[in-house]
Amino acid sequence: MTTTTPIPNARSDSGPPGRETLDEQELAELYRRHAGTILRMLTRGTGTDRGHAEDILQETLIRAWQHPESVARGLDQALPWLLTVARRISIDHYRMRAARPQELCDEVPLAGALIPDMADRVLADRDVEVALAELHPRHRDVLVEMHVRDRSVAQAAETLGVPVGTIKSRSYHAVRALRPVFEARGMVA
Repeated sequence: MTTTTPIPNARSDSGPPGRETLDEQELAELYRRHAGTILRMLTRGTGTDRGHAEDILQETLIRAWQHPESVARGLDQALPWLLTVARRISIDHYRMRAARPQELCDEVPLAGALIPDMADRVLADRDVEVALAELHPRHRDVLVEMHVRDRSVAQAAETLGVPVGTIKSRSYHAVRALRPVFEARGMVA
């Protein structure tokens, strides 16, 4: 059987008014005696999130510090009150998290990244169109079929009426011919 140690100077309802908080020694002793038990309960209750459990333990001890009447009957008698306070704070935290939209990441999106700049896209499309105009029509037709219209090699061959091997060969040579055109315009990184 444990003996209870009353805390001197702790204000109770019948004690002298004027004492509004626990002193550092009383709070340190309260922590030493009960923090492990409270932390174990909170860690299980928060899904093994020890950091969150420690935050709730800290809030619980702040409430005990602000309410010295909670330990007026002794440090050992304060554990049920501390567990109740910790449970209520834990429930409050759960409700706050449930009410907030779920955070997807820690990064804040840039204002310009939310709406793509269509002017850049139009200019890039125009540059590609001008560069394609400089190619031989056979090469241009193959690139348009495969990359602009997103057709497979077989589909491009069928559309253009040439063998699959010819499409592959023209595609290879078209890309090689397009590179110096892009470089001349400063479009290749």
